[in-house]
This record gives sequence, C-alpha cells and structure tokens, in this order.
Amino acid sequence: MSLADTSTFAGRLADLGVEVSAGPPEECAALVDAAAGEPAVGVPLGTSGPDALADSPASLPDRVETEPTTADLRTAHTGVTGASLGVAAYGSVALEADAAGTEPVSLFVDRHVVVLREADLVPDMADAFDWLGPRTRDESIDVVFATGPSATADMGGLVHGAHGPKNVHVVLLRHGDAADEPLEAPEGDR
Repeated sequence: MSLADTSTFAGRLADLGVEVSAGPPEECAALVDAAAGEPAVGVPLGTSGPDALADSPASLPDRVETEPTTADLRTAHTGVTGASLGVAAYGSVALEADAAGTEPVSLFVDRHVVVLREADLVPDMADAFDWLGPRTRDESIDVVFATGPSATADMGGLVHGAHGPKNVHVVLLRHGDAADEPLEAPEGDR
C-alpha cells in the first residue's frame, strides 16, 4: 500500500476521533492488549478479516475471550475483530458477517478494536467495490463498512454508542521498514 493511502487513512481516522496504533504483526497481541478495555471478547484472527492473518504471527492477547457466550458479549467492554479491508479516503473498515461472530463482537460493545493489515488498504470506495463485487457474487458474503464510532441524532442531540461502539481503535499491522515509521496525516489533509 502506498504511503499516501496509509497517511490518508490515518488522517481520516483522526478526523473521526479513532485512535490508531501501528506495528509489525509480531506486536499485534501487545498493541491489542494496550487498546482493549476489560472485559474483552474477540474473534480469532484468520477467521475474522483476511485469510492472510491465519498464517500470520499476528495474534490476540490471552485475556481476549475468543469463544464468548451471549453473557460474555453482554458484559464485554471491548470487542476485537479483524477487518477485511480499509478504505483510506473515508477511514472505513470492511467487517464481514460470518459464523465466527464478527458482526456482534464489533457492534455490541462500548469499544471496538479493529486489526487491519496495511496491505489491505485501498484508496477509495471504487477500489473497495472492485474488491467486494466478486466476493459477494462468488462467495455470497455480507459486509458492513464501519466508519468511526456509532453516532446518531435521532434522539435530539448527537449521541455516541446508540447503535454500535462508542469508540474505535485501529491496530494497523505494517511490514518491513514501514513498521517502524510513524503514522502521520499529510499537512492540510485533515
């Protein structure tokens, strides 16, 4: 993924009030641990998000319950899922509805921690639909594009967390030399 797309994505997330931490896949568990509140539920990486995470050194901390019961989900503060895709221009992530429970784990918590590979960033929605079209036709998947914390003004003033998480944190997994570079939005982009 280009540096411009990564910078644009980081800038859009900042505009939305979404925190971002970044590092190599080997640091994923530590990054998630730092971002997640207690108690935390999650979907194992590789069953949530891109298949490429199945063979990755990326993992979740042991304290994240990856086989949550309904009761665990009701009491969880944080839900941790992988994302299949990130859309740089909007700061959106693509979350697949799957048997592993990605959708409820991402929606029924106060804090959603999203694990996304930098390689899975696309510049804009047109590229996202190029990715999505064949998957929905050939694999019949359902995808939700989530952009920042849940917010609604249905009840008068702006309310966060009425239809989803109150806050979101993205763990961006970077490879090679990029793993050590700071994430910054370009000047004038925010």
